Amino acid sequence: MRRLAVLSLHSSPLAQPGTGDSGGMNVYVRELVSSLAQAGVDCTVYVRRWSEDLPEVVAVEPGFRVVHVPAGPPGLAKEDLPGFVDDFADGVLDHLATTGGTDALHANYWLSGLAGHRLKHELDLPLVSTFHTLARVKAETGDPEPQRRIEAETDVIACSDAILASCAAEAEQLERLYGAPASRVEIVAPGVDHAFFSPGDRGGARAALGLAAGHPVLLFVGRIQPLKGLDVAVGALAGLGRDDATLVVVGGPSGVEGDDELARVRGLAEDLGVADQVRFVAPQPHHLLSTYYRAADVCLVPSRSESFGLVALEAAACGTPVVAAAVGGLRTLVDDGRTGFLVESRAPAAFAAATAVLLSDPELAGSMAAAAAARARGYTWSTTAARLRRLYGDLTIGQLVDCG
Repeated sequence: MRRLAVLSLHSSPLAQPGTGDSGGMNVYVRELVSSLAQAGVDCTVYVRRWSEDLPEVVAVEPGFRVVHVPAGPPGLAKEDLPGFVDDFADGVLDHLATTGGTDALHANYWLSGLAGHRLKHELDLPLVSTFHTLARVKAETGDPEPQRRIEAETDVIACSDAILASCAAEAEQLERLYGAPASRVEIVAPGVDHAFFSPGDRGGARAALGLAAGHPVLLFVGRIQPLKGLDVAVGALAGLGRDDATLVVVGGPSGVEGDDELARVRGLAEDLGVADQVRFVAPQPHHLLSTYYRAADVCLVPSRSESFGLVALEAAACGTPVVAAAVGGLRTLVDDGRTGFLVESRAPAAFAAATAVLLSDPELAGSMAAAAAARARGYTWSTTAARLRRLYGDLTIGQLVDCG
């Protein structure tokens, strides 16, 4: 398997995570493709052209390029993109026809999956799908998605030659909610770049960020949207009852509800009397997040659902205990009571209680920090790439799934 076409229709690996619709998926695509390229797989990532001034092709590194495909007006919202999937697929076909083709397709998210489904049949190529989030999982936790997305995910799963799950919990969801055949679900965990995300000096990190030494620092990293639960983090801060604690929020509004959610959370902080203790920070270049992780006593991940939870893994790699919602992949990443705490309740008071334990017991916090960093060392992008390289190769010589 020498050549791979990676479909990432709605979000570019070159975009700043934490802005717009850019988040963990961007990191996943960028880091995975980089590791595959370094392992000798020639990778082309296809992204919808989202700005007029983008070049057609960006060479990221040897064996890793991004192609911007014209498909609808550049400034479209994600909710309007389903109508331009065929335009995107046409552009991918045109590029492949002029560059010698590819050996396999890897689609990310349901929109790319729709394009991948069509391309698989037109090119007679294996299709690997990673969904990152699933509509039926989001619906179970109070975030309903349009029926057309559910139907699209169902069709793509039925036709994919391999469906990637980041952990056993996501594999179970694929099988239970979508009828995905267990034989085609492959559990392949993402990784973390340990060159950037590793334990470091907390005092130095705080000095670099202008945070006071000796005062509790809580951290929230992610897009500001209801799904991510920033309101729970603000409520947990208030529940601590400490006017010397700071909650650092790194990220920006995302999606159609993003601006309203930011305004709601700011209002909540005012109502709870902690507005002066919440520090909002614009989305940061990915490698700079390590300074924020190292500066924090605790990283809060109160998401309503998470297929994996890269933020929790990155925090752990930096030796920062995580207090996370007991959902999805977070159950795999956080060893409850050893590397952090899993919170079954959505109540801010429950997150505050778990956080208070860590702040009041430096010895426990230190042992959790060391255990978290040790556990995180088992997750590397090179391991992820090696597993997928073998999977792609096996699929290219096997019989393709026929979805009829």
